Amino acid sequence: MSNPALTKRRLGRTGLEVTPLGMGGAHLGRTAPGSTEYSDDLAVATVHRGLQLGINVIDTSPMYGESQRRVGLALQQWRSDEVRRQDIIISTKTGRGADGAKDYSAAATRRSVERSLELLQTDYIDILLVHDPDDLGQVLDPGNALEALLECKDEGLIRAIGLGCRPHEFHRACIESGHFDLSLTFCDYNLLDQSAAEGVLAPAAEHDVGVYNGTVIMLGLLGGENPREVARRRPGFATDERLQRATELWEWCRARDVSLAALSLQFSLREPRIATTLVGVRDPQHLEADVAAVSEAIPEDIWQELHERFGI
Repeated sequence: MSNPALTKRRLGRTGLEVTPLGMGGAHLGRTAPGSTEYSDDLAVATVHRGLQLGINVIDTSPMYGESQRRVGLALQQWRSDEVRRQDIIISTKTGRGADGAKDYSAAATRRSVERSLELLQTDYIDILLVHDPDDLGQVLDPGNALEALLECKDEGLIRAIGLGCRPHEFHRACIESGHFDLSLTFCDYNLLDQSAAEGVLAPAAEHDVGVYNGTVIMLGLLGGENPREVARRRPGFATDERLQRATELWEWCRARDVSLAALSLQFSLREPRIATTLVGVRDPQHLEADVAAVSEAIPEDIWQELHERFGI
């Protein structure tokens, strides 16, 4: 089905076109196979529903447990002439395993890419991101991750190289190196924090590097539930400053009969320097709700009032 809110965007200089909304795969794999809490069938149904709704981006990682394998199952079971493998943009990561261990050596990076290809059951990966390095020497120095990724790119095993992490100085250095095609930033371009505008989006635009944006709902603080209830479940993440601002936004939206979740997602989608906003997908129903939220009509005067009231 076609959704005007999901019209594809250019992903920097990669030559790829991506939908403004993408499927984040962490929820797809954090439980064991056969678990009654989550299953292969539910993961496959969720990915398939996203493709049916018109989303063409899937982001996963070895760190996400069974996620890569389940995305691979979904791709193998997908049958459609309208959306083929070459129409689906798959990104995965290297450097962090499901056990939390980190290894950014060239040898480990090569093994990680080969294992991802096997689990995803694909001949190539569209985007391979270095995941949460502690310092850039682990990435850029000879014998480390970038060396292996450039070789994999030359061999056609991957199509683009990216970085997924928090520090803006890491993003800027990798962008300016000329070797990185994508920056995945998170928790820093949303209704609570827009620091990525200068820290990531500006240098990425200058060098024609694509941007993925994650965690725009801020782990539920901006999802429409009373932020105070969310804070009880996430005491470390919900700092006093975040909770205060989220509560102000929640009350402001309730007074105007505006969906805070829709406002949060559309705030990210309205930024043209962001190619794709990733949402964590758990089941078809939550995915349908996210697509409905990005399609919901929000009057322009609401955006103007948001700017005047909150400075964003």
